[in-house]
Amino acid sequence: QVQLVESGGGLVQPGGSLRLSCVASRSIFSINAMGWYRQAPGKQRDLVAHISDDGSTNYADSVKGRFTISRDNAKNTVYLQMNSLKPEDTAVYYCYAVAGTLVVWGQGTQVAVSS
Repeated sequence: QVQLVESGGGLVQPGGSLRLSCVASRSIFSINAMGWYRQAPGKQRDLVAHISDDGSTNYADSVKGRFTISRDNAKNTVYLQMNSLKPEDTAVYYCYAVAGTLVVWGQGTQVAVSS
């Protein structure tokens, strides 16, 4: 079973940028899709961005034009480039991978946007 490890979170000022990384413990060639959810305190976990094995992507309306998801199969890694960050982007960001009927989650990385 694949394991996922996220990194790249931290504290950033509004308008700043961060890049999150999610490294899988094995090749992601056989993984159908990967992506990112986020969960703010007291709120449900919401989809942020999704990338399929054919490279197609979709985003939450709230991040379109600011966030970009990409995958590097050679490095078994999925990235989330986050630009023009807003305080409402503050949350724990979780990476996920879908392989058939199996969904695997990472442990999460905290992103805080504050001046």
